[in-house]
Amino acid sequence: MKKAQENPAIALTATGQALQVASIGFPILDRVNSPYDLKNLNADELKALADDVRRLMIDSVSRTGGHLGAGLGVVELTVAIHSVFDTPADRLIWDVGHQSYPHKILTGRKDRMHTLRQGGGLSGFTKRDESEYDPFGAAHSSTSISAGLGMAAARDLANLSGENADNHVICVIGDGAMSAGMAYEAMNNAGILSIGGKKTNLLVILNDNDMSIAPPVGAMSRHLTRLVSSRPYHSAREIAKKLTNILPAPIRNAAKKAEESARSALGSGTFFEEMGFFYIGPVDGHDLDQLLPILTNIRDTDHEGPILLHVITKKGKGYLPAESAADKMHGVRKFNVITGEQTKAAIQAATYTSVFAKALIQEAHKDKKIVGITAAMPSGTGMDAFGYEFPERTFDVGIAEQHAVTFAAGLAAEGYKPFVAIYSTFLQRAYDQIVHDVALQNLPVRFAIDRAGLVGEDGQTHAGAFDTAYLGCLPNMVLMAPADESELVHAIATAAAYDGGPIAFRFPRGSGTGAPIPEKAQPFAIGQGRIVREGSKAAILSYGSRLDECMKAADMLADRGIAEITVADARFAKPLDTDLLKTLAANHEVLLLIEEGSRGGFGSMVLETLCAEGLLSSGLKLGVMTLPDRFQNHDTPTKQYEEAGLTAKHIEHRITSLLARK
Repeated sequence: MKKAQENPAIALTATGQALQVASIGFPILDRVNSPYDLKNLNADELKALADDVRRLMIDSVSRTGGHLGAGLGVVELTVAIHSVFDTPADRLIWDVGHQSYPHKILTGRKDRMHTLRQGGGLSGFTKRDESEYDPFGAAHSSTSISAGLGMAAARDLANLSGENADNHVICVIGDGAMSAGMAYEAMNNAGILSIGGKKTNLLVILNDNDMSIAPPVGAMSRHLTRLVSSRPYHSAREIAKKLTNILPAPIRNAAKKAEESARSALGSGTFFEEMGFFYIGPVDGHDLDQLLPILTNIRDTDHEGPILLHVITKKGKGYLPAESAADKMHGVRKFNVITGEQTKAAIQAATYTSVFAKALIQEAHKDKKIVGITAAMPSGTGMDAFGYEFPERTFDVGIAEQHAVTFAAGLAAEGYKPFVAIYSTFLQRAYDQIVHDVALQNLPVRFAIDRAGLVGEDGQTHAGAFDTAYLGCLPNMVLMAPADESELVHAIATAAAYDGGPIAFRFPRGSGTGAPIPEKAQPFAIGQGRIVREGSKAAILSYGSRLDECMKAADMLADRGIAEITVADARFAKPLDTDLLKTLAANHEVLLLIEEGSRGGFGSMVLETLCAEGLLSSGLKLGVMTLPDRFQNHDTPTKQYEEAGLTAKHIEHRITSLLARK
């Protein structure tokens, strides 16, 4: 295993003391190649293993960037789970997956941690085709309980068929992910699910690093929590239930209330109990002396039905810069391990997200009806800046995209102008609400769709490929895609001024082209594009931020003396500029359509329009360039667009091929 000697200090304790890898290495982790190796370690060795895992994780992420704070918070929990349970036969599902780095280290991937989020390397999330220890892929939140319950149901059905399946299913979900309705839908189902006359067993571990529930204090609390998880307690509780059932109603009710009060005194979760879960906790998620016996008791219990184990953890645990950071170093670039200082990005043009935030703030100063909404991504969407300026007009609804959209619909129904800022990939989660609560009622909700197109290291799960296709089919919807940061400012003004119904505009991750930011925004005429460069013979019609690549391709063709190319910016996918389409089709031999979205989007809408206008029978040579019809793996954005075939050289080649076609 690589020791990373070129960066000897790879961890800081809470006191700030540097630990030297050169002198201590990874004495326990070097002996662990799979979870099976944990079975031979005693409690002290498991604690030392946790230290090794934490140090390797810090070193790895310092070199690659990625998610840090969440994984640091579950190191001991991960060690305990793999020590007690028999993975991969026992299914372990990590919600979201950005806290799964310690899990990857312990499941045979420690030697590849330096490839994290790199092209051809490990994914930043759990991924089924990466390891048998990843039974379910996850990078969107709040799916673990539903998936786990499905796996548990499959196990119980297999038992009915005589297959003798007895594996455990463990779901680890964070308190933030518990804000999504899907988690509660799954818990509601889990509390009542019964197969073959038996309640379905499932263990849900609530990883709580933010809820205002006090952690257990003192030896007595630890003893009582361990007692609640034990087999004798379960047996005694079931006997007590049977006894109280034969008591007169007043006494039975008094006994039930006494037990509920006692369990509340132990920190028990009445809410989870009411949903049908046996609740245990809260437990110190960094104390292996608590975790190991409690998980062992849960593994060996005869209890029938779902169990919820509530553990208290601390994001960034064990690394002082992360513990001290406001965001606990949740997502980081490469960083200096000693100081925690992240590598500064090269000076580039402003990011689209920052341009969006500033432009929306300007519009909000002019219009008091403008409000901002985000679903637990204030910094990622720029809504943190908007919230700083307008705290009373900013709403972070948590990981609840469905609620965010319908909440916005309610605001719009009362005359406000909500801007819902959600990543393209996460907006998919609220599709029914977009259709039924917004588009059907023609309410003027403004959708600011960040991370449109390919997103680099976050890969398949976060790519914004489908929004044009899934929104373009909806009646009443207006769709825009600004070509650069200057156009984005005008698009925001357009959305602010438009009250005719829902309107959406998409923009990519990262820096813009360096286009000058206009001092005064000018709303677009709805459904009107523009010709950026006049030419002849061939025309390129671009939708979105690939326009710069189209211009480069036109320059390349001109330099080769092939043709002067017309380049047009559609601006709108819906409604389309039919006059512009007619002009391009009538005056050119070739028309090439470009978009950074999936099939079924802008190109398809243009082809339908050309067909309806009778422009396909004139001998026009047509081409459509979209993202490929597959989920692309993580890599740098540059390499992803190269793989997708959406760079200037690919556009140039396609024009040349179309011109040569008979």
